[in-house]
Amino acid sequence: MTDQPAIQIENLSKTYGKGSSAVTVLKNISMEVAAGEVVGLLGPSGSGKTTLLQCLGAVINPDRGRIVFGGETLFDDGWKQSDLRALRRDHIGFIFQRPYLIPFMDATENIAFLPMLQGKSNREAYQRAHDLLQLLDIAHRSHARIEQLSGGEQQRVAIGRALANNPPVILADEPTAPLDSERAMTVMQLLTEMAEKSSTAVIVVTHDENIIPLFRRIFLLRDGILQEQQQTPADDG
Repeated sequence: MTDQPAIQIENLSKTYGKGSSAVTVLKNISMEVAAGEVVGLLGPSGSGKTTLLQCLGAVINPDRGRIVFGGETLFDDGWKQSDLRALRRDHIGFIFQRPYLIPFMDATENIAFLPMLQGKSNREAYQRAHDLLQLLDIAHRSHARIEQLSGGEQQRVAIGRALANNPPVILADEPTAPLDSERAMTVMQLLTEMAEKSSTAVIVVTHDENIIPLFRRIFLLRDGILQEQQQTPADDG
């Protein structure tokens, strides 16, 4: 890990509606996540977890506050980049509850697609995909079509896709929800290993009680207020 936090959020706020119908779902949220760190984001349904991820992912606009990724200010009471699609492509990797892989592409092509969109040559993009598939221990399935992959294999490919452009940040929304407990633990261990190797900060929204002990730090979001909780992962003994 480096000394520079990969994610810095200061006083981030978001309100839906106006007047008497206004609902403030994020209330001056502040947090830091180090490069290579994987943290859990927990809270009851409707607590604002998805809204926070959407703000960090440049999907919706916060009302105010500051977002800094890798020392670069992206939002400061307004977006500092005019092209939010490029911001998402270059700075953020997304992992969803379902893999959402492109069905007519094989595993390698699904990962290589993003680097090619970024302007990398086919050779560079495919080499990046090959390297990630090796690290994720799924290189033997590199030419398999998506429907030929198990749920756990598809989620590994989704992790590879999220890491393809070396983003400083990965936002994962219930990434283990469709998996059984054994596959869920395997996917989270892989994500943790990959985050450390790539110096990527990862925020994982989850309701999966089985994976919660894997996090060293947990952020609890309730009624728009964020609180941090530190814990000792189960695998530390």
